[in-house]
Amino acid sequence: MRARPILLLAVVVVASAMSGLAAQASPLCIKERTPFALSDDTVKWTMSIAPGADCIQGLRWSYMQIFNVSVVSGPSRGQLAVVGSGFRYSAETRTPGADKFTLLISGKNRHDLGTSTLEVEVNPQ
Repeated sequence: MRARPILLLAVVVVASAMSGLAAQASPLCIKERTPFALSDDTVKWTMSIAPGADCIQGLRWSYMQIFNVSVVSGPSRGQLAVVGSGFRYSAETRTPGADKFTLLISGKNRHDLGTSTLEVEVNPQ
C-alpha cells in the first residue's frame, strides 16, 4: 500500500523536472511579437537566439484558429520546422550569424478566413 504513494510522488517529481527542462528550451527569444490579423497582412518579428539554441514559438492568438502554417522562404543558416500551429528554429552552433525566414499562416480570425505573412529576422545573442 505504501509503495503506490511513493511511486506516484516519484512520477510527479520526474514530470516536474522534465517540464522545467522543456521550458528552458525556448526562453523569450521573440523580442518583438506584433500580432497578425489574418487579413492579408505582413508582420515582422525579431528573434534573438544563442548559437546552438532552439526557439519554439506558437502562432495562435486566443481569438483565432490556425489551419495551416507553411514556409515561404526558409532560413539560410539555421534549421526551421513547422510544428502544429507554431515553429521551431534551431540556430547553428559553429557559425552563428543573422538569419531570416518567412511563414504563411492561414486560418480564421474570429469569423473571417484569411492569411498573414510572418517575416522573422534572427539575430545571434
